[in-house]
Amino acid sequence: MKDSTRVYQILTKTISLLYIILFVYAATSKLIDFNHFTTQLARSPYISNYAHWISWGIPTIEYILAGLLAFQIYTLKAFYASLSLMVLFTIYIVFVLNFSDSIPCSCGGVLSSLGWKDHVIFNMVFIVLALIGIIAIHKQQHIQIQK
Repeated sequence: MKDSTRVYQILTKTISLLYIILFVYAATSKLIDFNHFTTQLARSPYISNYAHWISWGIPTIEYILAGLLAFQIYTLKAFYASLSLMVLFTIYIVFVLNFSDSIPCSCGGVLSSLGWKDHVIFNMVFIVLALIGIIAIHKQQHIQIQK
């Protein structure tokens, strides 16, 4: 059982680190080119009226989640929140791809060079990682209860 717990701990920490890198990179990229990010959001269908709030809210949420993922006590809640955020991003992308004529990209840095289908796949990978992290924490907690 000790080996299983160790595997789950390593898995959880690795996924947390990947999410921390993603969120810090994405938030920083958005803030470095804030005017472009805000302009792209203002051109985005369905959310343009909220572009100002979203342009501050998304990087803030990404930094908060990165911070929460750094502390083991908050990891499970942060995984659930990260999962929710990635699902929302993915649903929005899929919705825009299927029901809109205008598809501006408000992503920053390297992520903006991804095609839309690649972006959906990228998001799906992180959705699966969050699910794996959630399952790993629950299994780890179950093992600890059995001790």
